[in-house]
Amino acid sequence: MINQENEMDVVKANLLGPSANMPDTAEVVKGYDFNEEFDFSNLMATFRHMGFQATNVGLAIEEINKMIKWRLSDEPIDDDEMEELKDPEYRSKVRCTIFLGYTSNMISCGMREIIRFLCQHKMVDAIVTTCGGIEEDFMKCQAHHYMGDFKLRGEMLRKQGLNRIGNLIVPNENYCKFEDWLMPLFDEMLQEQKDEGKIWCPTSIIDRLGEKIDNPESVYYWCHKNKIPVFCPAITDGALGMPCYYDLY
Repeated sequence: MINQENEMDVVKANLLGPSANMPDTAEVVKGYDFNEEFDFSNLMATFRHMGFQATNVGLAIEEINKMIKWRLSDEPIDDDEMEELKDPEYRSKVRCTIFLGYTSNMISCGMREIIRFLCQHKMVDAIVTTCGGIEEDFMKCQAHHYMGDFKLRGEMLRKQGLNRIGNLIVPNENYCKFEDWLMPLFDEMLQEQKDEGKIWCPTSIIDRLGEKIDNPESVYYWCHKNKIPVFCPAITDGALGMPCYYDLY
């Protein structure tokens, strides 16, 4: 049996034991000091040392900055490198190709405006997204999405002709307006295929829709303008695909 004195020794050993020395490379937890003159870049840089999820945001920021700053000239020249790629001036101009991937909810919510900014200013080279990530951008050019609540009951919303995406509300009417805009364009593309033998793929369809929307609020308007390819393997999996299917009958 352990007597009371021994129990206290065990407690002390566990609670008051000596600390290991932290290495010189250990990073100190510290947030941004708003008493200093505000600097947005410095604010973002401090996320790295704030702890919890802020640190993951900070690590992501660092990774993105690496992508932006990288040049082929940063890498050693391999012996079997193509002659063109051995030229220092050429290597200094070869940048990282940045693919931006996102799901439909990023377009449903206010992140859409951030994505649009990136495309408008040619800060990404290609996009990979879902069908919803395409259609909801064009839907927002026809009508608004609204703020709702995660707790709203589906039965009540269905009777009102409303749809819930998380805590966002999308009226049925938005889908109808989208289809009214979309179907004549599909007919036009089909006619091109018949008359000119044009073969359509998801990327070329999205590019045509981006051209026709003619609205600078649209992500894909800027993708068309800046020749940013958009890849959407499952383009029929949503409100873009249903009209295509229904149009067969």
